[in-house]
Amino acid sequence: MNSVVIESVHKMFRPASFFGFGAARAETHALRGISLNAATGEVLALLGPNGSGKSTTLKLVSTMLLPDRGRVLVGGAHTRLQSPAVRRQVGFAVASERSFFPRLTSRENLDFFAALEDVPRSERTLRVDQVLGDVGLEDAAGKQAMKLSSGMYQRLGIARALIKRPSVLLLDEPTRSLDAAAADHLWRLIRDLAHSGITILMATHNFSEAVAVADRIAILQKGELLAVERVRGFSVERLRDFYLDMTGEREPTEWPEGVPA
Repeated sequence: MNSVVIESVHKMFRPASFFGFGAARAETHALRGISLNAATGEVLALLGPNGSGKSTTLKLVSTMLLPDRGRVLVGGAHTRLQSPAVRRQVGFAVASERSFFPRLTSRENLDFFAALEDVPRSERTLRVDQVLGDVGLEDAAGKQAMKLSSGMYQRLGIARALIKRPSVLLLDEPTRSLDAAAADHLWRLIRDLAHSGITILMATHNFSEAVAVADRIAILQKGELLAVERVRGFSVERLRDFYLDMTGEREPTEWPEGVPA
């Protein structure tokens, strides 16, 4: 069963116009009629250059953005028509310093967001302990958010997304600030979450990450969907070659005639 369905979705960003200024600037087509789905318990990695539409796709699934054309369904609920039902199902990992109260501890921040997500008071302590353990932040539970490293912020953002026990988890470059050991821990967590039935959409630039955790990859470029491929069993080199062939980003192996090396 498909947990997330994206059908012929277009998304455009129009420049702001103040007293007529900016009105002549062209619209930016972030997505151009993409269709994509993710099954229950699947990890789908979105790959593509900067500006390809990866983060826009995640925001459309989360209801942070709405499509201009087409539709997005999460668990059968329409993001435009049934946005509260969608938001109850989706956890979006946000990992910037502005996402948390700097003077509260990791535990206090998670307890606050658990209350916002209507987690029953009787369950909050256990739920917070569980997600802190899931992301490897038990030792930082009593540390103020402003004293966390960038990698810890990354993990705290994922813990915040998990606190509501979502059926769909959205990750935007989840290991961007993590060292190798922390990234490996997170990759194992992602696979465990998928095995438990959570659908995961992940935007990444990291081929190793995609090979380690993804069932399928979707390659985006300039808002268009170039390819969807099952990658379980791929090597990093094979995925890199496939990606470079699809996007046309491969460097030439020989200099054109007349051009000095």
